Amino acid sequence: MKIEPLSLTVRELCEGYADHAEDGVVAYGGRLDVRPKYQREFIYSEKQQQAVVNTAMHGWPLNTMYWAVRGDGTFEVIDGQQRTLSLCRFREGDFSFPWRGSQLFFDNLLPDEQEAFRDYKLTVYLCAGTDSEKLEWFRTINIAGEELTEQELRNAVYAGPWTADAKRHFSKTECAAFQLGGRYMAGSPIRQDYLETAIRWFAKGDIEGYMAAHQHDASATALWVYFQNVIAWTRTLFPKYRREMKGVEWGELYNEFGRCEYDPAALEREVARLMADDDVTRKSGVYEYLLSGGERENALSIRKFTDSQKRAAYERQDGRCAVCGKAFAYEEMHGDHKMPWANGGHTILGNLQMLCRKCNLEKGAK
Repeated sequence: MKIEPLSLTVRELCEGYADHAEDGVVAYGGRLDVRPKYQREFIYSEKQQQAVVNTAMHGWPLNTMYWAVRGDGTFEVIDGQQRTLSLCRFREGDFSFPWRGSQLFFDNLLPDEQEAFRDYKLTVYLCAGTDSEKLEWFRTINIAGEELTEQELRNAVYAGPWTADAKRHFSKTECAAFQLGGRYMAGSPIRQDYLETAIRWFAKGDIEGYMAAHQHDASATALWVYFQNVIAWTRTLFPKYRREMKGVEWGELYNEFGRCEYDPAALEREVARLMADDDVTRKSGVYEYLLSGGERENALSIRKFTDSQKRAAYERQDGRCAVCGKAFAYEEMHGDHKMPWANGGHTILGNLQMLCRKCNLEKGAK
């Protein structure tokens, strides 16, 4: 990993600054990609932007910024995007800040104040190396303010046509993925949660490997089509939306059960029944449970007997196992549903029996 310091002024940083909205932002003579296409939107509030300018105007140090060195000799901001944008936007006259008892834009500053702002020195580290080296380095950076997510770091390391096109679909507040499947996705598109989830589903967990292999592909069409298929499949099987559907690992379920045949009407009846069942404590697990044909009962986190219920049953049984009849200490016994939950039994005292470890294991194995 090669890391080199770069000392530059605000004047140099702002040279060639241009904000092309969704097509990105450039600075430093056009050589610095401040915000690649459809990356994170500007998130600093006006007060935060003013704080950056105030720091520069007083000559106080700003936190170190980090740029990734691209193969063509250009750069991409890894840490410092918001500070960079704040400085450039103020120089362009996009906002004012409180100074000398007034609210001043850059053009309202005295000539010597303007020069002091332009000559303010920034410290930047240029980072070049292998993909794995850059990822490891970026993870160790102590980032002030909005910390970069793992996916934002990957986007920088594997910057290229594929990543730019993938972010076009998945990385903006009103992006296509948000419009299509926002009700089913956890997290925020602008913090790259949607993109990370979609790649993880599509690549069976190997996000970095997939991005490395496809970094220079012309488009991310395959990923986008896959995502559309996942959402369409989900909507077809479960047409009635419930809030518990948000954040379910729909892609993983699609990968495993996408070729199975189901009756949506029958699924809906079962969803309604399980949602109303007090013993089901993890309602979002209802969908995995049903798609698995009822084999994954652990997805539901069936309510367990309380200690007081188990103690009452233990005393009722005089400390003896309900199956073998031998006496055991309370700590050596387990609460068991007489009638299993799957057969209609509920987690109530009348359906509780205390079994020794051996009998409980033997019953569970049947």
